[in-house]
Amino acid sequence: MAVRVIEVEEFDLVVFGASGDLAHRKLLPALYHRDADGQLPANARIICSARRDYTDDDYRNYAKAALKEHVKDLDDEHLSLFLDRLRYVKIDVASGEGFDDLKTILDERTDVVRAFYLAVGPDLFGTICENLGKAGAVNDHSRVVIEKPIGKDGASAKALNETVGSVFKEEQIFRIDHYLGKETVQNLMALRFANALFEPLWNAAHIDHVQITVAESLGVGGRAGYYDTAGALRDMIQNHLLQLLCLVAMEPPESMNADSVRDEKLKVLKALAPIDEHNVDKMTVRGQYRAGASAGGAVPGYLDELGNDESRTETFVALKAEIANWRWAGVPFYLRTGKRLAQRVSEIVVQFQPIPHSIFDAEAGAITANRLIIRLQPDEGVQMQIMIKDPGPGGMRLRQVPLDMSFADAFKVRNPDAYERLIMDVIRGNQTLFMRRDEVDAAWAWIDPIQSAWASSKNLPKGYTSGTWGPSASIALVERDGRTWTEDDGK
Repeated sequence: MAVRVIEVEEFDLVVFGASGDLAHRKLLPALYHRDADGQLPANARIICSARRDYTDDDYRNYAKAALKEHVKDLDDEHLSLFLDRLRYVKIDVASGEGFDDLKTILDERTDVVRAFYLAVGPDLFGTICENLGKAGAVNDHSRVVIEKPIGKDGASAKALNETVGSVFKEEQIFRIDHYLGKETVQNLMALRFANALFEPLWNAAHIDHVQITVAESLGVGGRAGYYDTAGALRDMIQNHLLQLLCLVAMEPPESMNADSVRDEKLKVLKALAPIDEHNVDKMTVRGQYRAGASAGGAVPGYLDELGNDESRTETFVALKAEIANWRWAGVPFYLRTGKRLAQRVSEIVVQFQPIPHSIFDAEAGAITANRLIIRLQPDEGVQMQIMIKDPGPGGMRLRQVPLDMSFADAFKVRNPDAYERLIMDVIRGNQTLFMRRDEVDAAWAWIDPIQSAWASSKNLPKGYTSGTWGPSASIALVERDGRTWTEDDGK
């Protein structure tokens, strides 16, 4: 099946942190794929910057090695054309050296889209933006992309947004969450709003509960130092999982206009029932992985990797969120994320209400409520679990079967990485999949009281063995409501 590729307008994309992990693993491969698919115009330039003493050719060799490592089936002709787009400029962000050199390159043409991707630590976001402003490198065609985390709490997020906003207008700021660029997340919008089947049932009268799981089988590894200053609540819940919750729970927007979509997401965030010191123990579970086993053998615990026996940073969070509005009153949203869990999986499970009355005899077997599973990774797709008659003679026997749609199998095309879509949306100026400032503020307003309640609590994170699904308390969190996590019931 052919994929329709729409070329974007001419642009200069400046990647700060071009020798870092994000550029190496994600940004360079994403840009190569877009170029190989014919989406980049002939004169598009990719200007890469870091502190290293590279020439253009040095950086092209670095990029070539990265692409060979992370891109399957490299085409030599496309690779050569892509590498020719790359230019390099040495910039020391802290001292400000090199920004004038960057401006000289950018001023070779001033009428094209000028995008700055800050693939660096969040502590450098403000400094880079201020230096770009001082150098006069920001014009009406400029955009800036900042990665999460946006602040460590509401106050620091506000300060960061003020700094960035002093140089760039709000419509020029793209706060990226790569989960929103995943194909299945886009299909969640299509499922809800392009079909008459689901939307009439998308409410408390028909849905029992929703589960959102983002599980990693790996530990923190080399990110231990950073991770210990963040933790799973800030690193994952505040952005990725809350954004997924918003897309599941929001009202139909007026259109796919960016502000229409983000207005509805904001309403969901503001409708979240508070979790604070009064109910935090009932509504949340935080855990920290201990030594155990994974597919690769024995693995150390978090404290061993960190080298600090005193850390209270959580590597696992499960919580029960409630949305105080008419559509979702009484429907719990169970969110769960963690490191060193039983498997790597990200999915949204929409559990429908059971049928009100069975007409079948007991011999037909138990009737299981319908379930919609939206899988984000590792294999993107959608599954609907329904009841059917077991084929064959001998009476009515019921069984649950999945109706599967794997995108890889259904469309027979390469599934683009989220960054491919999001970078092209930056060039187009389409902010639909990016967070607006008031969304960030609202998310922190809900997260901060949880973080504060944990900080003042004498309770330590609950230990769990690596390779399991987290602390037993997370199972109790849902089972006391008469429910269970999907992985825990073997389905």
